[in-house]
Amino acid sequence: MLAQQSILRLDATAIDYIIIALYFVFVLGIGYLARRAVSSSLDFFLSGRSLPAWVTGLAFISANLGAIEIMGMSANGAQYGMPTVHYFWIGAIPAMLFLGVVMMPFYYGSKVRSVPEFMLRRFGKPAHLVNAISFALAQVLIAGVNLFLLATIVNVLLGWPIWVSVIVAALIVLSYITLGGLSAAIYNEVLQFFVIVAALLPLTLIGLHKVGGWEGLVDKVTASPGGGEQMSAWPGNALSGFSNDFLSVIGIVFGLGFVLSFGYWTTNFVEVQRAMASKNMSAARRTPIIGSFPKMFVPFIVIIPGIIAAVIVPELAQFKATGSGEVDYNDALLLLMRDLLPNGMLGLAITGLLASFMAGMAANLSSFNTVMSYDIIERYVIKDRPDDFYLRTGRWVTVAGTVIAIGTAAIASGYSNLMDYLQQLFSFFNAPLFATFILGMFWKRMTAAAGWIGLVSGTATAILVFVLSENGVINLPGQGASFVGAGAAFVVDILISVLVSTMTRPKEDSELVGLVYSLTPKEQRTEVTLRGDHGWYRRPVLLAGISLAMTVVLNIVFG
Repeated sequence: MLAQQSILRLDATAIDYIIIALYFVFVLGIGYLARRAVSSSLDFFLSGRSLPAWVTGLAFISANLGAIEIMGMSANGAQYGMPTVHYFWIGAIPAMLFLGVVMMPFYYGSKVRSVPEFMLRRFGKPAHLVNAISFALAQVLIAGVNLFLLATIVNVLLGWPIWVSVIVAALIVLSYITLGGLSAAIYNEVLQFFVIVAALLPLTLIGLHKVGGWEGLVDKVTASPGGGEQMSAWPGNALSGFSNDFLSVIGIVFGLGFVLSFGYWTTNFVEVQRAMASKNMSAARRTPIIGSFPKMFVPFIVIIPGIIAAVIVPELAQFKATGSGEVDYNDALLLLMRDLLPNGMLGLAITGLLASFMAGMAANLSSFNTVMSYDIIERYVIKDRPDDFYLRTGRWVTVAGTVIAIGTAAIASGYSNLMDYLQQLFSFFNAPLFATFILGMFWKRMTAAAGWIGLVSGTATAILVFVLSENGVINLPGQGASFVGAGAAFVVDILISVLVSTMTRPKEDSELVGLVYSLTPKEQRTEVTLRGDHGWYRRPVLLAGISLAMTVVLNIVFG
């Protein structure tokens, strides 16, 4: 640890600390101002459903730009190269567009307060409880990673003790979440989005200049371990773990692009909560679609720096060549900052990293407190209390969630690439949930019993694949175990759900209106055009088509 500290320690000066301090002042100020708008639990947990689409759209992306996204994707870039863009162009944007066009009308139109509450209406209490508990567990696991990374990096870069970093970071995030609830989180996420871009874009540009532009980067990567295939997105064998090109493409498209991606973006309440805070149906549908446009360009400020670091930072190049050393892939961004950025710009870059960690942790906590308060405490533990009781409960749950997250943070420390850890969590929690959702939304015959039995079976299958992979029974390097686990969980969930549905009694059609596609009238699945929503750039389907076309072009250019 001491050796790594000496390698990564940054020579921060007064100007760097001033920039960091100004950012913290803005963050806390936003939380204080947002407090004035909180007078009910709906204000605290869902911003009173009052925010415009551009705000929720940027928050939708910023909530995903946490520590794991920034550090994990740069680590993936350093390890695998351009195939990492599949997490964005295959593994995010299609699912985001599907959420906006198809699924948001059901979420927003039903006026549910969370994704588990939608499960309650469609499948009943057992499926609701399984979903709520698994989601809450996933959020404290991921929040713990964000908090631990923030503390560790501040310790390594600036020399602050880890316990001081943990307490300071936790207090700042807790302050603005407990003060202003979701509104404070969302407006801070908008600020954090611009801070992150301002911090990472110069790193990309300076790095490309250092290696002689794009052609120079291609030449250096081609001459490095892994070779020139790292500069082509397809077929991505190293990423998927398959040596066969066809199987690699299938694994990426089905495992990552369909099961993991749709499971995350369409059912993960961390993201859906931002769209639910929108002021009307049109804004809710446009939230993930607006977010898809900046999302498609994030690889250029996250993945490219990782690729550059792997060829110009001696310590990381040695680690990639030999598999040993005092650094690992997670250090790629930090090492590049150390070598390329002058003071002042260094402070901005550190602020960008802090912003990403805080955005990710705040997103986890704001969704955790909603599900714990609405779906577990109000539903099963303490019922029928006045609204202000659940408002206070939400604030105390936020404190408890942070304490638990500190305890769960060490789990991720054994991974040299944090995206491995994240994809394992998604294969456990999101892949089977998506199978249950998609079958229940489009097949009215699916029963309540099938909802929870299929969900538990799918999760157990993903865990089994993980255990077999960890014990060497199946050999899937890279993130192949996550892709296979997610695919297996999806298939098993579907099969078990269909089997159980044939043996149990479904709900009456009248109970499924607004919950099943074929039973919901078209006027309930589309927004009513309101004043100010007439422009072509406010039409969700058209915007989604433009975004999809741009994504196809990017895949062709960098394929």
